[in-house]
Amino acid sequence: MLWWSPLTGTDFNIDSLPLPRKPYHEWALFHEESPKNNYKLFHPPTITLFNHTATFSRHSHLPLTSQYLEDLQTLLSLEYFVPIQKKNVLRKKLAPIVYVQSDCDPPSDRDTYIQELMKYIRVDSYGECLHNRDLPTQINNPSFMDDIQFYHILAQYKFILAFENAVCEDYITEKLWRPLKLGTVPIYYGATNIKDWLPSNKSIIIVESFSHPRELAEFIKQLDRNDSFYMEYLEWKVQGQINNKNLIHAIKDRTWGVQDVTQDNYIDAFECMVCRRVWDNIRLLRKGLQPKQWKADSTHLSCPAPKPFSLFAEGSSKTSMRELWRPSFEQSKKEAKALRLLVNRNSNFTSQEFWNIVFKY
Repeated sequence: MLWWSPLTGTDFNIDSLPLPRKPYHEWALFHEESPKNNYKLFHPPTITLFNHTATFSRHSHLPLTSQYLEDLQTLLSLEYFVPIQKKNVLRKKLAPIVYVQSDCDPPSDRDTYIQELMKYIRVDSYGECLHNRDLPTQINNPSFMDDIQFYHILAQYKFILAFENAVCEDYITEKLWRPLKLGTVPIYYGATNIKDWLPSNKSIIIVESFSHPRELAEFIKQLDRNDSFYMEYLEWKVQGQINNKNLIHAIKDRTWGVQDVTQDNYIDAFECMVCRRVWDNIRLLRKGLQPKQWKADSTHLSCPAPKPFSLFAEGSSKTSMRELWRPSFEQSKKEAKALRLLVNRNSNFTSQEFWNIVFKY
């Protein structure tokens, strides 16, 4: 007999794991989100509890790295593309850079950097974070972030600040894909291996390439003044060429689709994958053979500790959230160890037992 239990990472808590665990119990974890939603999952003692995984990491059993990209043709589409001549005219009333974010002060500390950047170059900020410009009334709501009218507004800008809420390898969201689809140039901060996923070697501006926001601002000003220089970052789109074989294969080889009714979604694909594995092992057992062992390792879900920017904009005040991310991460390591210890005991436990162990570490 084989049995498996699926878990979603966002809802995961200390009593989510069914105990006692029998040798034939298979645990499966689906977690596509960043560590800010559940830090304890991102440490070896917890992630290695699972047999099957679907995470944003390319190393998981069902990688979800490209979960926010519908297909390659969407990247190449010119539906929202605004020619450079028109963008130059629009620059009379628009800043060169746009920022839209209402999740303020996340672990990536993006607002600190952008607030400092604003000292050296104009940025139109439509979201709640660092807000200085309003969207039209009819779309001034987070539910309109995928509205066509909203896309047309963003497409008018030359650059979009594309900062993830956490910095992890392979954690890539719509922050990157949206500007690439619209035909604007992303100024990107997030996945440290982002070059592995770009449509072209010259398609984004990577924040870490600059020692200070002042230096980045000067570079953006140069691109803003030089049309030929700027268009080098959009040449791949204008010519309709994606030359990154890793990205091409990742999209073409995945067993699920995004907003595509002809394909399974990634949740269904993961359930089917686990189900196939379980039934394959049942067949092996019926033949008197050893079942295949599946087990996650630390690469299936891993992120470094939050690292705030050392600079801090004058006149601003540190928020409580900014100060809490690193301590929360450090405590989550203790929680992961405590959880593993209790699971290894293989009997039900109380929350009081759990926290007693956490506070002993």
